Amino acid sequence: MNWITARRRHPLMGYAVVFFALVAIGTLWAVLAPNADRAEARTQEAGATQQDLAAGQALFEQSCSSCHGIDGQGRNGMPSLQGVGAAAVDFQVSTGRMPSMNPDVQMPRKPPVFTEEQIDQLAAYVSTSFGGGPEIPASVDPDEDYARGDIELGQRVFMSNCAQCHNFVGQGGALTGGRFAPELTESTPEQIYEALISGPGAMPVFDDETLTPEEKLGIINYIVTVRAEPDSGGLFNLGRLGPSSEGLVAWTVGIGLIVAAAMWITARQREND
Repeated sequence: MNWITARRRHPLMGYAVVFFALVAIGTLWAVLAPNADRAEARTQEAGATQQDLAAGQALFEQSCSSCHGIDGQGRNGMPSLQGVGAAAVDFQVSTGRMPSMNPDVQMPRKPPVFTEEQIDQLAAYVSTSFGGGPEIPASVDPDEDYARGDIELGQRVFMSNCAQCHNFVGQGGALTGGRFAPELTESTPEQIYEALISGPGAMPVFDDETLTPEEKLGIINYIVTVRAEPDSGGLFNLGRLGPSSEGLVAWTVGIGLIVAAAMWITARQREND
C-alpha cells in the first residue's frame, strides 16, 4: 500500500488522472452517441433535415449533375462545386443564372427555376456533400440589417472596390473577354451580400477580413438607396450618368461626326479638282 500512496503523491499523477478521464469520456461518448455521420451533424446545425437533403440531392441529380458531376467535381471542363458553399449556390440559383443550358456563356439574371424552399434544399445538399465555403448569412440578415449600414462608408468602399466594374450607381458595365459586370438594380440585399462573400464569375471574394460585415451592409445600403432615387439622366439615359455627363458624351460624339464629315467633304472636293 505504501508504494500506491507514494505514486498517488507523484507530481505528474494529477495530469495522468485528467488524461485517463478524458479518454474515458471520449470512449463513452463514442459508444453512446447516436450513429450519425458528420453530414447529418452539419445539417442539423444548418437547420436542414434529412428530408431536405434528400430533396436537394434529387434536384441536384436532375438539374446540375450533367455539368458538375454526381460527385460535384465538374465534367468536361465545367466548374467543380467542391468547397463553393451554400451562399454561392443560393446566389446563382436565386438569380436564375443556374441551372444553365450553356455553362460556357455568362448567364444574365432571369427568373429562378426553383422555389425558395427548393433553393434552400439544394444549397444545403451541396454545402453538406461537397464541403465548406461561405454559408448563407446567419449572423447578419442582409434583407433587414442593411438599413443600419453607414451609407457614407458604403459609398467610399463601393467606389474603391466595385464602381470600376459595376458603374458608380450599380448599372453594370463591360469587362474583358466578352464578359460583363451585371446591373445591381434587381439584386436583393441578401444576393448582394452573397455575391460579396462568394465572388461569382470574375468578381473577387470579399471575406470578413477584406471587408467587414459593417462595410458590406454599408455597400448594400448605398446601392439600395441610390437605385431608389429618381433617375436624373438626360435624353439617352447612359447608365444614370446624369445630364451633364451625358451632355459631354453627346458633345464629344457630335464633334467627332462633324470632323469626320469635314474630312469626307474635303476628300470629295479634291477628287473633283
